Amino acid sequence: MSQKKQSSMTSLISAFARAYHMEHDEPIVFHDFVARKLITSEEFTAIGENMTRGIHFFNPNADHQFSGDPNQMLKWITQVQLSPITLARSAYSEQVMLQEAALGVKQMIVLGAGMDTFAFRHPEMEDELDIFEVDLPSEQKLKKERLRQAELVIPHNLHFVPMDFTREMIHRASWSSLFRNVKTMFTLLGVSYYLSKEDLCRLIHHAFAPLPAGSSIVFDYADEHLFQEKGRYNRVANMVKMAAMGGEPMLSCFTYKEMEHLLEKAGLLIYEHLSPVEVQERYFSQRTDDLSAFETIHFIHAVKK
Repeated sequence: MSQKKQSSMTSLISAFARAYHMEHDEPIVFHDFVARKLITSEEFTAIGENMTRGIHFFNPNADHQFSGDPNQMLKWITQVQLSPITLARSAYSEQVMLQEAALGVKQMIVLGAGMDTFAFRHPEMEDELDIFEVDLPSEQKLKKERLRQAELVIPHNLHFVPMDFTREMIHRASWSSLFRNVKTMFTLLGVSYYLSKEDLCRLIHHAFAPLPAGSSIVFDYADEHLFQEKGRYNRVANMVKMAAMGGEPMLSCFTYKEMEHLLEKAGLLIYEHLSPVEVQERYFSQRTDDLSAFETIHFIHAVKK
């Protein structure tokens, strides 16, 4: 699969996870009432059917456990494998974005935005906050098509920046001319695993070099157990395996100390860090279904000194 197709499919599956959650799970971890509008009915059905067909990869005992019921199979695979990271990191980054906006951040830069819907769900921010979505040109073309089909009007504070930021921001510092030199918040969700440690370090350094103190970033990362931990129902091992099979292998995992050092080199301090245990406590405690925090995945909010 080409990088363009892989990227588009990843963003559609993430949107599917958020949309499915809104329709089928209770209580709601992340309220994304726009995601469903960005996926056609045919795609929604096809993604669900593909997940169900592939369930034996994730659960060899599925036929017996679910008596052949495809709806139960889809719910299980979505709650166990597909949704936990997406829902929790979206909820966390949104919480930080709203906090930072209240504290005077004027610019949000969403790296690898995919089918992000923040700007459409927060019209109250239109006059206060510039939002830049940075992603591959093909990804942004697809998103604009979906917005048009859904008859969603692009708010005037939302700006699309077509760029392979994993190349341009890592290897060139000149990208910063695209944005204002004001207090800024970045989000980098679902990306750090696929970059080398050196490239992640360079990306963060280049991103923050021109920006004032108080600028910050929210991102997720995998800890040092990524390649050994099996996880519940083998889901961590399956995630690593699927990434490799999709042609985009996971490259990096970090100890907390390594991550602290990497951020310090770029002039940032960790303001908040959520371990899997803390993610579970904040977003998934007291649930009676299969949604739970994904092993090895941590969230960080770091701020420029």
